[in-house]
Amino acid sequence: MSANNEPDIFMSWGSSSLELYVKEDKVLDLTPYMTDEWLDRFVPASLAIGMFDGKYYGLPVTSMNTAVIYYRTDLFEKYGLSVPKTYSELLNVVDVLKANNIIPFSLANKTRWTGSMYYVYLVDRIGGPEAFNNALNRTGAFNDEPFIRAGEIIQELVRKGAFPQGVNGMDEDTGQSRALLYADRAAMYLMGTWANGTFPSENPEMNEKIDFFPFPAIDGGKGDPKNLIGTPGDNYYSVSKKCANPELAVEFLKYLTDAKMAKKLVAAGNIPPFTGAEDDIKDAKIRKTNELLNQAPHVQLWYDQALPLELAEVHLNTTQALFGLQITPEEAANQMEATAVEVFGK
Repeated sequence: MSANNEPDIFMSWGSSSLELYVKEDKVLDLTPYMTDEWLDRFVPASLAIGMFDGKYYGLPVTSMNTAVIYYRTDLFEKYGLSVPKTYSELLNVVDVLKANNIIPFSLANKTRWTGSMYYVYLVDRIGGPEAFNNALNRTGAFNDEPFIRAGEIIQELVRKGAFPQGVNGMDEDTGQSRALLYADRAAMYLMGTWANGTFPSENPEMNEKIDFFPFPAIDGGKGDPKNLIGTPGDNYYSVSKKCANPELAVEFLKYLTDAKMAKKLVAAGNIPPFTGAEDDIKDAKIRKTNELLNQAPHVQLWYDQALPLELAEVHLNTTQALFGLQITPEEAANQMEATAVEVFGK
């Protein structure tokens, strides 16, 4: 891209990464090619992060994923616990589990993005999607109340002992978080729904004892508890403005997003960002995930993908520091806002 030698078709995660190329006038506007028939193939939420100023620049080609709270159903039953729908109810679950020497949340935060999911959900539940959107478009700020309060809640949970000791030194990539679930030492696990495929492959017997629920509502918060975080579609394909055969490139994108592709994605254990694939999904957890995604009024892309690179790094570092009690919520939010001013110039 920087050498002005872009390929005819390229892939991104949408959002800020794609918008950078759009602003540099390197991406073909697909809007004139988007017939009603083609648009109707997509789950509406999946198109949002490939759109800018009401125009289509990137289309999702592979799976939708979201973050949910997995839990050990047998441990909940053993200790008389119900699925929490509010933060107050979640605190009760944490207290009961702690009283019985069970780690409430398994979390390995060495990689930083795992802890980020808690922060993103909390900001959404407290301030709604507009909290992040306003901070990003600079009608608001990253040190507004929802961001500070999210940091406060994370540290409240840390001080309650809701996470394992040494959480920032534990590695998600080596499965240290799931090991605690399998060993009966932890009861809950906030993770992306790719775990629907991880559990049965790693531990089929334990998979039968694991279910999931959406992140609870915050008492008095503005965010709809049906809102999700995740990717409403992975691998956003775009066409270069330099493409000599844009009509053929568009035909290829139609091929990648047709009904046959949807069936192949389902067969591979994915949830396609296309309509009409619901009947092909047989796995109970994947069907449940699909229902959540289709009912969600808003799906917030992971902050480390939605933010410009410099801001994403500050977000990951400050969130990890919050879990380590190395920084106050105000300091974390102020660092984000100061970096935003540098990046955006305002």
